[in-house]
Amino acid sequence: QVQLVESGGGLVQPGGSLRLSCAASGNIFSISTMNWYRQAPEKQREWVATVTRTLDTNYAASVKGRFTISRDYNKSMVYLQMNNLKADDTAQYYCNVRAGDRDYWGQGTQVTVSS
Repeated sequence: QVQLVESGGGLVQPGGSLRLSCAASGNIFSISTMNWYRQAPEKQREWVATVTRTLDTNYAASVKGRFTISRDYNKSMVYLQMNNLKADDTAQYYCNVRAGDRDYWGQGTQVTVSS
């Protein structure tokens, strides 16, 4: 079992920045990929970014060049640095990890981009 707790969401103006954090606990040694997803109101959940066990990263086209995912093994954390935020980035953001043959999800943290 893996437990995930996100933090760092909030209200920010367009063009601003936020840094989301996700703390993993439990059977952390089984974690391979760590991911961020988001879900806007009345929309399906969408993938945002991935960091692998070897620290390779990949991003959705809508956030590439603005968001950066990173992973700290020592602290069992994954981060999402979000710059130049837009109104379309408003969503509930979820941390997700793949551990063994299972996926685990955090409870989510709300990001609202508005003036």
